[in-house]
Parts: sequence; C-alpha cells; structure tokens
Amino acid sequence: MNSPEEVKISGSQQSILVVDDDRHVLEVLEARLSSGGFQVLKAAGAPEALKIIKTQHVDLLISDMKMPGMGGMGLLTEVRSLRPGLPLIFLTAYGTIPDAVRAVKAGAVDYLAKPFDGRELLKKIHKILEGVSLHLTSDKEFDRIQDLDKVKSPVMRELYDLIERVAASDVNVLILGESGVGKEHAASLIHQMGPRQYQPLVVVDCSATPEGLLESELFGHVKGSFTHAIRDKKGLIETADGGTLFLDEIGNVSLEMQTRLLRFLENRKIRRIGAVRETAIDCRIIAATNTDLLKDIKAGRFREDLYYRLRVFTLKIPLLRERKEDIPFLSQNFVEAFCKSHKVPMVKILPETVKWLCDYPWPGNVRELKNALEVAVVLCKDDVLRPSDLRITGLPDLPSTALSESEPFSLQESERNTIIRALKQAGGVQKSAAKLLGISRRAIHYKIKKFDIDSSALRHNGDRSH
Repeated sequence: MNSPEEVKISGSQQSILVVDDDRHVLEVLEARLSSGGFQVLKAAGAPEALKIIKTQHVDLLISDMKMPGMGGMGLLTEVRSLRPGLPLIFLTAYGTIPDAVRAVKAGAVDYLAKPFDGRELLKKIHKILEGVSLHLTSDKEFDRIQDLDKVKSPVMRELYDLIERVAASDVNVLILGESGVGKEHAASLIHQMGPRQYQPLVVVDCSATPEGLLESELFGHVKGSFTHAIRDKKGLIETADGGTLFLDEIGNVSLEMQTRLLRFLENRKIRRIGAVRETAIDCRIIAATNTDLLKDIKAGRFREDLYYRLRVFTLKIPLLRERKEDIPFLSQNFVEAFCKSHKVPMVKILPETVKWLCDYPWPGNVRELKNALEVAVVLCKDDVLRPSDLRITGLPDLPSTALSESEPFSLQESERNTIIRALKQAGGVQKSAAKLLGISRRAIHYKIKKFDIDSSALRHNGDRSH
C-alpha cells in the first residue's frame, strides 16, 4: 500500500487540510476553499490533523497558530517529520505575528493575519501549489539519479547525511569538487530540502558570464546608468530574494567583484548600478568552485575575508572514480531518462558494458558519464548498449587490466591518455576536447598543466581523421 506522500492524484481536486479549534473558522475556510475548487479536510486540533496526514493524501496544510494542547509550532515539527515536503500556511492573530515569522523561518511556507482576505488566501495557495508542481516536475528524470535509498557508496551516503542536516539551517555553504562531480545538484538538493524550497533557486555561472556584464547581472541597473541601459533591470541577487542564490565557480570572480559580494554578504543589501538607494535582500548563499581557494588566497587572487564568509559550512563532492559502486545505478537511470527524453525504445545495458563503465576513470566525472551515455543511447544498435557504442563519444578503448584499482598511477596514466586522445581527435583545440570529455575549458586547462601535455604539438600533428 502506498504511503500518503507516494499517492498522486491525477486529474482530481487538490486537497487542503485546515486545522483550527474554532468551528466557525473551519466552516469559513471550507466554504472559501471549496468555492476555489479544492477538496477540504478539517481537523479541530493538531492530534486529529496528524491522524489525517498519516492516512490521507494532503497537498497543503492551513493551521491556526495558537491552539489548545499542541500549537502550530508543535504541529510544524511533527509534519516536517511525517511529510517533509508538505507546504504549511499559518493563520495568526496580530499579537502572535512574531511567532508566525519564527515559524516561517523554521519551515512554514507563509502566514496570514486574522481576519484574513479570502481572495488573498486563494492567491497564496495557488502560487504555492504551482511552485510545488514545478519543483516536483523540474528535471525529475535526472534528479532521481541521486536517490539516497539506492546509493551504495559510503562516501555518498555520508555526503547526503551532511546535505540533509545543513539544508535545515540557513547558513552559507561552500561546495568543493572537480568539474562535473555534481556541485550544482548538491546545491539544488540543499535548496529543495530546506525552508526556502518553494522560493526561487537562482543559479549564477560566474565562469560563463563576461566580467564586464557580471556586475549588472548580479546587482541589476537603472535606466540610463550606462550606454545600453535602456530600462531598469533587476539583478539576479534581487531575483533570489526569499530563496537561494547559487554562485557557481566563485573562484573565477575578479577581486573587484569579490569586494562587492563581500559587502553584500556583510549587510545583505544591494545597490543597482546607477541607483542611489540600497535594497535589503533575504536569500541563502551557496557557492561552489573546482579551484583551490586557499592557494588562490596565498597568491592574492581571492579575498580571505570573502572565503570565510562563504565557507560557514563546507561540502566536498567526491570524484566519480571514488564511488564506483554507484556507477551501475547512475548509468541505468541516465539511460532510462535519455530513452524517454529522446523517445526511443528502452535500451538494455550489457554486463560487459557495466564493467567497462566501472573500469573507466571518468576524468570528467558524472557529467562525462552522462554525456557519454546520451550519445550511446542515440547511436546504439538493436536497443542494446555495448562497450563499442561508448567509443563513439571519443572515449578510449581501455582494457580493464590497464586500470588496476590498487595502483593509483595507472588511473592517472589512463586519465592522461584519455585527455591526449581527446586532444588528438579535436586537433589540439582545448575547447573541442573539453566538449568531447564533458568537462569545462577550465578543467581541461588544469589537467593539461597537471599532466604536462603539449597541446600545441597535438594541434600541429593531431589526427583529424577521427
């Protein structure tokens, strides 16, 4: 039998549970919500509400703040344990608004002061439920590849435990890891599992935005502040107000921009380019980088005070080759997702293909695995994925004997050979080689320096016939 949170009502009314010890309030809410097209469940107190949540499907909960026995905060705690994703709106008297504000910080979605406007309540409900729907359907095929129940590697189980614990707070988080390990996915999980989950998650790729535009992108501008500012523009930081701001590849930000970000982190206020007045912003900050920030600090490339502002809590995402137990599960879910997205018959992964995938060192980590499998799904024959199908992506045909897990040197040598092969196929062009490997230009540049590869020689002498 499915648990309440697993039940999906398709094509039927969404159900709202209202909790209040005042029968008149329950009747008013039932009439208003029923007229809005919702199925209404009623409870005269928290204990009755918890029984309903355990036995019936509920899409949203509306509760009074002050009730005899268990009050709103106690109900919130129990609900978060039973149904972590269930949105909750509190109704509160004006004298208890501070309690409601604390409840929102603890995980409630919103609150309304009594006497409330029925139209405003319906507006809030529709907005919240639309947000829940978007949250549940956004990238659902790929989000589920990190399903904790199926992850086998101890290192990832430990990571998920840390993510779950830090998500409940509102502290700044710094995510570290090589290109392609899944830093953005970790940031998304922190947001989705935290109290701001129904507010926006705004992603800023600091490495992809030209330096001259980054300030305007982050802070916004007012009309006429520079030549092409033909209208006011809200910046990404302001867009993240109430939600989460994810600063990806923060290590690529200039010292000047670091100073502006530090000022924002200190006073939580921004001023658009050309504006006089500052605007207060309430958002959680998550940053990520694949660079060694401590080394950058010593070299004068990164501000030490900004570093400590960002790394209130640090997460290190492991390399894919450090959690090979997860590769079969990841591969199967990627293949299923790509078959659906490309509308092709389901592809079977042969055991020898799984072994090849587990033997390969994956210098581009999960992103490289994902890219390799997408091409293989499209081009494989007879709906069967063989090791030979993976070579089409530019990956080397490495015998498993060349990849002894007991010898770290063999892994590094395999990684070096992989990069050389990709560079040869790309005629020495780093950008094209990075695309073949599914890694960033910065990452391939780092690895070329690490392995002392002469890419210019490959540019002149590379084999372009592949």
